[in-house]
Amino acid sequence: MPIPFIMPKFDMDQEKATIIAWSKKEGDFIKFDETVLTVETEKVAIDVPAPATGTLARILFKDGDMVPVTKVIAYILKEGETLADLPPANSTPLPPKPEPFDRAQGKAVPVPQTETAAQAASIIATPVAMRMAKEEGVDLSKVTSSGERITREDVERFLASKKSVGRVTVAATPAARRIARESGIALETVAGSGPRGRVQSADVSEMTKPIPAPGIHEAEVIPLTGIRRTIAERMQQSFQESPHIALTVDVDMTEAENVRKRFNAQAEKLEQPRITLTALIIKVVAWALVRNPYLNASFNGDSISLWKEVNIGVATAAPQGLIVPVLKSADKLGVSEINLRLTELTDRARDNKLKLEDVHGGTFTISNLGMFGIRQFRAVINPPESAILAVGSIVRTPMVVDENDRIEVRPVLSLTLSADHRVIDGIVAARFLSDLVTGLESPSMLLY
Repeated sequence: MPIPFIMPKFDMDQEKATIIAWSKKEGDFIKFDETVLTVETEKVAIDVPAPATGTLARILFKDGDMVPVTKVIAYILKEGETLADLPPANSTPLPPKPEPFDRAQGKAVPVPQTETAAQAASIIATPVAMRMAKEEGVDLSKVTSSGERITREDVERFLASKKSVGRVTVAATPAARRIARESGIALETVAGSGPRGRVQSADVSEMTKPIPAPGIHEAEVIPLTGIRRTIAERMQQSFQESPHIALTVDVDMTEAENVRKRFNAQAEKLEQPRITLTALIIKVVAWALVRNPYLNASFNGDSISLWKEVNIGVATAAPQGLIVPVLKSADKLGVSEINLRLTELTDRARDNKLKLEDVHGGTFTISNLGMFGIRQFRAVINPPESAILAVGSIVRTPMVVDENDRIEVRPVLSLTLSADHRVIDGIVAARFLSDLVTGLESPSMLLY
């Protein structure tokens, strides 16, 4: 019997993935663990290996399609099997119903077959949807699925409908509701072409087409998918949920530049990459985070997590969009090792070769736009973190350097901290910035 090739699940909360490209085509002989296609989750692009050796057959989804996890995307014919052995095209088997995931045990656990559980056994839902339904007290049997399984979006839509008082229900297909939800279109404004005026997906899609203004040519429309969609959702969530405060300081980088020159002289002797300004800043930030633990924290609704590890993410522009690779345990690394790891992560981000572990676990983020001549800016906090540091360009600026009002031209760097005011008070943020200034203006203090 041909082997179903399913869309794998790479992350606990993942419900779908977008196919970037198939590297093999129907009829190709593939070997176990050989890369067959590349997909994009909400966080990173991943190569998907073959689950078995055989001939690739009946590819069910093309490049650009968004596919639910565990859904069959193709088949693999074993030796001696032919296309005639494939199941009928309209009878693709459903994946097995996943068992709930127990975070405490770190594994899936079977549900005791009580009467309630027996009734729920016939409901197919993603683990995320099941968890949300349990937390919100939702009966999944009353939730309408927009696909083969109930997803988080289906539960959210059900909750929204329960909160709406006196809302007029519009007859529409699940696909039409999904497109309307993703496009921000009210179904009440769509004229339905289906039986008894039921709104079809085509009706909603027609309304999403841009109407060119007089004298304006047609525009290229780029679908909001994958990482780009994740960025949009997370930034909106951050600004809506986290009350941002922003504080800015200027730093005299004279001594930091001198230290970096000495580091680079040593790096040249060892034939290592030159130390970047970002690497030096990461080292000082890690030192300051240890001294100011509330900057290395997350807000949990009814509690605050002060993380023991200092994992610093660095916002990086990649072909697929903004990505934040993470330097783990940065407080325990020297500047040279930070520089080497940062170079490796940045290269892999730009080549779209990051792994999931490369972007997980961040506790604080640095965003540096100084190389583009940006002197100062405010960055948006990367949830669930509580703060982000925006790094501007170094500008040579006249400044008073002693008590005699002597003026010199010094290299000055502007740093702006955005902080979640639910976790971080203004004075706490100010102390952190004060430590950053001390560490950059007198790097030897890191040894004190």
